[in-house]
Amino acid sequence: MLVVGPNPEPFREIRQWAETSGAFVERAPDMAGASRCIACAAWDLVVPLLDGSPEDALQTWVDRVGAMRGGPRLLPIAKDGSLALAMRAAELGVPDVLSVPVDLPHLCVALDRLRKAADERPIQLPVARPVRIGSQALVGQSQAMVKVYKTIAQAAPSTATVLLVGETGTGKELAARAIHQLSSRADQPLVTVNCAAIPENLLESELFGHEKGAFTGAVSRKVGRFERANGGTFFLDEIADMSLSLQAKILRAIQEREIERVGGRESVPVDVRLIAATNRDLREAIAKGRFREDLYYRLAVVTIRLPALAERGDDLLHLARHFIEEAARRHNRQVMAISDRALHLLCEHSWAGNVRELQNVIERAVLVADGDLIRSEHLPEEWERSGQRVVGPADEPLWTLREMESRHIVRALAHTRGELLAASRILGIHRNTLARKVREYNL
Repeated sequence: MLVVGPNPEPFREIRQWAETSGAFVERAPDMAGASRCIACAAWDLVVPLLDGSPEDALQTWVDRVGAMRGGPRLLPIAKDGSLALAMRAAELGVPDVLSVPVDLPHLCVALDRLRKAADERPIQLPVARPVRIGSQALVGQSQAMVKVYKTIAQAAPSTATVLLVGETGTGKELAARAIHQLSSRADQPLVTVNCAAIPENLLESELFGHEKGAFTGAVSRKVGRFERANGGTFFLDEIADMSLSLQAKILRAIQEREIERVGGRESVPVDVRLIAATNRDLREAIAKGRFREDLYYRLAVVTIRLPALAERGDDLLHLARHFIEEAARRHNRQVMAISDRALHLLCEHSWAGNVRELQNVIERAVLVADGDLIRSEHLPEEWERSGQRVVGPADEPLWTLREMESRHIVRALAHTRGELLAASRILGIHRNTLARKVREYNL
């Protein structure tokens, strides 16, 4: 470790730590002295004290260390921390800037982070080939998703009511938009409403509209979302959260193709294609008297089940790459790859929030990444604290042989840093066989 600064006092804690941990520390008074030290020996870590303008000094040290022999890592120390310095460090890809006096626990955490970063190697994720339907991009090649694509393609051209079922975050709204854009109503409005997000006392007015004076505060006529969707598609999300009385009115609207505004006396004809979605078991809700059976059968003319992410095998890898590229483009970041360790954590996570959770995790990682690589430190901290494993063997999904083979090949290639010959020896197959499987699995 090479520390750089005219005054040894800020580095006293570092030297004390080094003496007890077995690390070697040498001090240089300035950048010129540091250059002479580096010319004589290779250093793992350079710890400069940022004098003058810390933002400018940080830029200078990033440039200088980047050109140094052996590529040492940089851990700067600033006399005074500031938001401007933190932002500049993020821009330059410097993960940590210590403050004076040096806090030993913080120092140890920063050194451990640098060590782990040095041990992680980039791995190339398989190319994501989204199924594009209008402005929608559906990502996934698993058998479960191919079945979804097929049903969407069959149902979309019809006028049949569609019921989308699946856990939260599986992409039900995305599927609804795809159905609309593949239908003959694509040039007409798609109107959505989340029944769980609107208070019960306001939901009826939101759905059907109201007449002036219908209730306190109704100072003018309001057109409801059913009317706004006339000629197009109406998407009712989380329909199981609707009261039984509103369910009866939805059933009448489907059957009679007309609605009545709150406080109104005349029926208003509507022509909508209805798509509903829920993350609940509607048959169980029917058995408990919480959902109307007649409405269920009206909605479930075509039922499409969106699979959980844990059921989709290697779709996780395709989705991760798609979200990395999407977030990097949206936020103007240079992130291009993910490390072997970070990929391992992604594959081991249980994904209770499904695709939406994965998208949020990847977007955060892209934002906090200090270079072009997503590393394990950029993923949620609790993943590491949980012992590197989130689910147990009994909770893991049962992969197909194809999915297991693909995942094992990815691990072998990560271990050999992409060297096909070395990976083929680990796997016990010929290099040409491995190359063929890489092409077959689009790795």
